[in-house]
Amino acid sequence: MSSTFGTHFRVTTFGESHGKAVGAILDGCPANLSLCESDIQLQLNRRRPGQSDLTTPRDEADAVTILSGVENGVTLGTPIALSVNNKDQRPHDYGEMTEVPRPSHADYTYLMKYGVKASSGGGRSSARETIGRVAAGAIAEKWLKARFGDASIVAYVSSVGTIEAPPIDEETLTRGLVDATPVRCPDAESAKNMISAIEEVRDAKDSLGGVVTCVCRGFPAGLGEPVFDKLEAKLAQAMLSIPAVKGFEIGSGFAGSKMRGSEHNDAFVKKGTGLGTATNHSGGVQGGISNGEPVVFRVAIKPTATIGIAQQTVDMNGEPTTLEAKGRHDPCVLPRAVPIVEAMVALVFADAALQQESKAK
Repeated sequence: MSSTFGTHFRVTTFGESHGKAVGAILDGCPANLSLCESDIQLQLNRRRPGQSDLTTPRDEADAVTILSGVENGVTLGTPIALSVNNKDQRPHDYGEMTEVPRPSHADYTYLMKYGVKASSGGGRSSARETIGRVAAGAIAEKWLKARFGDASIVAYVSSVGTIEAPPIDEETLTRGLVDATPVRCPDAESAKNMISAIEEVRDAKDSLGGVVTCVCRGFPAGLGEPVFDKLEAKLAQAMLSIPAVKGFEIGSGFAGSKMRGSEHNDAFVKKGTGLGTATNHSGGVQGGISNGEPVVFRVAIKPTATIGIAQQTVDMNGEPTTLEAKGRHDPCVLPRAVPIVEAMVALVFADAALQQESKAK
């Protein structure tokens, strides 16, 4: 199983949704970075279940423990082990699903690949696996801020179902603005409508998907490794590895395919002591390398697969049956996906920065 991401800044996640613990091993983090558990906990709190009526009621504190790699408040340059205990486990909620693969879930494919699957929850396919990513990503983000000063990564919910927020001012966007509403949309009117839509599907035992947009500012030009490890290629891999993600586009994305070159080209202008672009249809990446402009991309997330509505399906023997999934599941994963997106971005940028620095030595 591929559970490791990165080349120089490498994270390996471990654990199943209803096992004893989940977490990560982070290898390659530079030494002498000031680090404590509270630096990591903030992002885990934004990802944790039960934070509002819009999320799963599973009650987990998701408190992280640093097991190794940090001494006297600084990193040692050795592997950092991070662990989060699972406490609110209810494997009995999944008894009915042992012989019935959930529609659009990974139950069937995991069984076909490995010949066995976790008996409760989604195992490694569960979004609970992302705790390790978020913990490691928080460390990556702290190192990036120490390295680049004003670097920032801010993701937000830009659409839920058919409700789309208007364009957001990318220059003034902050996590404080994003977290001002439980749905994590910085536009108040759109957030209100999104919340109503999520409450409606929650009460109907259904689910909704949507889009998360991410804005990355303050990163220098020159990051990314053409031709196969282009910056947008690594971002796409990182985003598409997140559970429930089904689409990725950067800059103008698919809309750019409908434009003429004269419309789409980002003209160069002088900015400070260097060059910048007048527009940002490229999304901050050209030729697979960052150009110093904000890196802006969008991630499409499907509706939660496990729903309480009765669904006509078949069991593992192909016999018709009705499945009414039990357990505690998000009616919309978008609000909790925001810190996961940010974490994976931080891991990509930290890895790219260390690769670039290795070339200068």
